[in-house]
Amino acid sequence: MRTVPLPNGTALPALGLGTWHTGESQRSRAAEVKAVRLAIELGVRLFDTAEMYGEGGAEEMLGQAVAEALRAGDVRREELTIVSKVYPHNASLKGLPQACERSLQRLGLERLDLYLLHWPGSHPLRDTVAAFEALQARGRITQWGVSNFDTDDMKALWRVPGGEACAVNQVYYSLSQRGIEFDLVPWQRAHRVPLMAYCPIDQGALALEPELQSLAQRMGATPAQLALAWLLQRGDVIAIPKAVREAHLRENVAAATIELDAATLAELDALFPPPEGKEALAIV
Repeated sequence: MRTVPLPNGTALPALGLGTWHTGESQRSRAAEVKAVRLAIELGVRLFDTAEMYGEGGAEEMLGQAVAEALRAGDVRREELTIVSKVYPHNASLKGLPQACERSLQRLGLERLDLYLLHWPGSHPLRDTVAAFEALQARGRITQWGVSNFDTDDMKALWRVPGGEACAVNQVYYSLSQRGIEFDLVPWQRAHRVPLMAYCPIDQGALALEPELQSLAQRMGATPAQLALAWLLQRGDVIAIPKAVREAHLRENVAAATIELDAATLAELDALFPPPEGKEALAIV
């Protein structure tokens, strides 16, 4: 599996599994746990969740799957990167550590490997960063980052004491949503902050994109694999597609082995042109 270096020199897997829209119903719990267990068997080692997803239900589901995998000896805890996110309204000096403890309890873990502010909120960034640092000092989180931050938000974070320790910024990024390439991507590359791309297949829409069908067929791949391979090949992007069906999980993992040549990249640029100016940050 490819890896993406973080600012502190450690690395994260370039492909993970998202859990948005999971944990919302007990009827789907068994299938969701099974999907996480299969992802682990297939070599996936990064899992993204949030207290918002299913109002904690996704964390509980992921915690159950991880606990089962650990008991079965399928993986060791130190091999996994577990990412969760805090609601902005909980990201105060007092509220953030309390939210973290609730997430850890739902996940059944002693620490989070990466803890993100889900989107910019009303609490001062100075307080949020200080709370992240306190959690690090207590060993409850390893690293922290942000999500849904545009360029001006990142610049504001960099002006806060300790803000430069931000490990990642998780944003909506895909072939059809390339607006961040105008200013956010260059800014983050200059500051060595990798992107974590949610909805990298546009919640499945790119898998049905007619313009990708013929190109993917020529490569012996699927449109979804082509879209994922395009992101993974950028070198500083971590993609976290959500998948529950076995076929989709296997398809996503296989995408990590696909290499796109210059001609294919040029065709993709023609089909999905990069931005010519500043665009609003895509958020779903």
